[in-house]
Amino acid sequence: MLVSCSDTKRYVQCATSLPGVSGPSVIAPFKPPRLTAREWLVCAVAAWGFLFDSYELLMLPLIIRPALMELGGIRPGSPEFTFWFGMLFYIPAIAGGTFGLLGGYLTDRFGRQRILTASIMLYAISSFLTGFATTLTMLLVLRCLVFIGICVEFVAAVAWLAEFFPEPRRREAVLGTTQAFSSVGGLLVALAGGVASSLASGRPIEILGWFLLPPMALPPIGLPDLLSFLGHIDNPHADWRYTLMSGLLPALPLLLVRPFLPESPPWLEKRRTGRLGRPSVAALFSPKLWRTTCLVTGMFMLSFAAAFGAMLQAPQIVPGLPETRAAVAEAHGKLLSAQDQASLRAQFAAAGFSEDEIEQRVFAEKRRVAGPVEQGIAARVTTFQEMGGIGGRCALAVLAVWIVSRRRLLRFFLIPATVILPMTFAWAGTTSLPAFESGLFLAGFFIIGQFSFWGNYLPRVYPLHLRGTGESFAANVGGRMLGSCFAALTQWLAAVLPVAAAHPARVAYAAAGVAFLVTLANLIASRWLPEPASGLLPEDAQDL
Repeated sequence: MLVSCSDTKRYVQCATSLPGVSGPSVIAPFKPPRLTAREWLVCAVAAWGFLFDSYELLMLPLIIRPALMELGGIRPGSPEFTFWFGMLFYIPAIAGGTFGLLGGYLTDRFGRQRILTASIMLYAISSFLTGFATTLTMLLVLRCLVFIGICVEFVAAVAWLAEFFPEPRRREAVLGTTQAFSSVGGLLVALAGGVASSLASGRPIEILGWFLLPPMALPPIGLPDLLSFLGHIDNPHADWRYTLMSGLLPALPLLLVRPFLPESPPWLEKRRTGRLGRPSVAALFSPKLWRTTCLVTGMFMLSFAAAFGAMLQAPQIVPGLPETRAAVAEAHGKLLSAQDQASLRAQFAAAGFSEDEIEQRVFAEKRRVAGPVEQGIAARVTTFQEMGGIGGRCALAVLAVWIVSRRRLLRFFLIPATVILPMTFAWAGTTSLPAFESGLFLAGFFIIGQFSFWGNYLPRVYPLHLRGTGESFAANVGGRMLGSCFAALTQWLAAVLPVAAAHPARVAYAAAGVAFLVTLANLIASRWLPEPASGLLPEDAQDL
C-alpha cells in the first residue's frame, strides 16, 4: 500500500480496526493507490542521487593507479604508492564522515530536501574539477569535497524517502528499489572508464561488449592561463581525467527539477507546529538508543570494510592476471616494440639524459601504452561486480517485504559471503580473469546487497527528530570514517605479506584475508542486532 504522510493516521486506523487487533502490528489488506506525480518525482530524484553516489565513490579505485603514476611518478608496490593510496582513500573518508555527521544534524534541523540537493551539487561540481588536478595534493583536496557530498546525500535521501512512504511494505519496496540504482551507478562508472580508455588510446569504443563505435577524440584537458600557477597537465588526454570529469552529470537535471521538490511531510508538519525536537549526537547514546547506535555503527563499518578492503581492490589486482599481462604485451608489440624503445633510448641519450632519467622516460612511454589497456580491463571487471550488486540490491528489495526478521534478512547475504569472497580473491584473483569476473559478480551480489539493507533498516530504529543524525552516525562514522580505512589496511598488508609474489597477487591475498575476517565478524554480530518494535516509523522516543 502506498500512502502519503497525510494518510498515516488513516493507515493506522485501518491497521488497528481489524477484529482482535489491539495495535498497529497487523497491516490491513486494502488496495494501494497509484503513485502520484509528486511521489514519482521524489523516487526519481532519490534514485538519481543514489546512482551518482556510487558513481562518484567507485571512480577512485578505478583511476587511482594511473593518477598516482602520472601525478607523482609513483610505481605500484612502492612505499610511496602504499602511502598515497591510503591517503586518497582515508583522508577523504575522514572529511566525508566528519562533515557527513554535520550533514545529518543539518538534515534534521533544516530539512531533508534542501540538504539533499545541496550535497548532490557539491559532489558533482567537485568531481568535474578533479579532472584538472595537477598535483596529488590538489587531487586529495577535491576528492575530500566529493566525499563530503556523497556522505551527506545518502543520509538525507534515506530519511526523505522513508518519511514519504510510511506504510511498511511499500516503504521497504521503495527504499530497496531506489537504492538498487546505486549499483547502476557502479555499472555506469565501469562503462565510463572503458569508454574513456578507448577515447584516450584511439581504439574503437566497446559498449558492454555488445556493439562498437568508431574511434573518437575528446578535446584536450588544460588549465586556463589564469590558473597556470596551479601547475601543468602532462597528459591532457589521460583517460582517468575524462572519467572523473563525467561526475558533473548528476547536477544538470537537478537544476531543472529543484524548484518542484517537496519537503518531507511529517518533518514539515512537526516543524510548523513547534513539536520538532532538536537533534543531538548525545541523544543517540541515551538509555534507549546507545545499544542500537553502537551495534549498527560497528556492523556498518564491517560491511564497508568488506567492500573497501576487498572488492574495491579489484583494479589493483587486474594488472597481475595472465590475460591482462598478455594484452599489455600485445599492445607494446604494436605500439612500442623493442626497436621503438631502443630508438627512444638513443634519442634521450643524445639529449644528454642520465641512465636513470632515460629509464624513467622509457617507463613513462610504456605506461602510456599499458595504462589504457589495464584500465579498460579493470573497467570491465568492475562491470561484473556492479551487475552482481544490482542483483543483490533487487533481491533485497523483494526479500525485505517478505522476511519479517531483520537478522534473518541480513544473514541471507552474510553467510554465503564468508565463503565466496576468500575464494574470489585468493584463488580466482591470482589465476584467471574469467574466474575473477564470475567471483566478483557473486561477491557484488552478497556484499553490495547489504548496503541496501542498512538503508531500509536505519529509519526504523531512530525517531523522526534524530533520524538523519542517527543514520549519519552509523553510515559516516562507522562506514565512511572507519570502514573505508580498510582500503589502506589491505594495501599495507599486501606490502608486508611474507609471500614471494608480484604486487597485484599480494593485494589479492590480503583482500581475501580481510574479506573473510570482517564478514565473519559481521555474521557473529548479527545475533545481537535489535529488531524494530514496529513496521511503522517511530516519531518519538516512546515509539521505540
